[in-house]
Amino acid sequence: PGLMEAYLALRGLRTLPVRFARQQRTAAELAERLDDHRHVLRVRYPGLVTDPGFERASSLMGGFGAMLSFEVHDAPSADRIVESLRLIVGGTSLGGVESTIDRRGRWKGEESVPGGLLRLSVGLEHPVDLWADLDDALNSVFANPQ
Repeated sequence: PGLMEAYLALRGLRTLPVRFARQQRTAAELAERLDDHRHVLRVRYPGLVTDPGFERASSLMGGFGAMLSFEVHDAPSADRIVESLRLIVGGTSLGGVESTIDRRGRWKGEESVPGGLLRLSVGLEHPVDLWADLDDALNSVFANPQ
């Protein structure tokens, strides 16, 4: 890399622990809220006490990460949720400062993935704003089924 690229990488690494800690706290809060949402069938996040991997994750990990997945009824509903979101961006990019969401099970080799599975990579937006976006999308999709 050039001097500027090396400088930018170093600058980003200096704040990585603080950014990641915030992303993990937000992911945990969203996982708990999604777990209680009436339109969500299942949440997959190792930080939830109800997650089958919670005990193992607790013993092996210092935190539970900024990635979570949740399931809704079917693939068309999941697609409409992604389209309804305003703050969270639809896409497969992971680990950025912006929250992204992607419906899984669309590609060859993913046939065993539930059609309604959504993967959320939590960024640095305020948790209240992220929750409002998710809750609005879920409620609007299931209030107006097609």
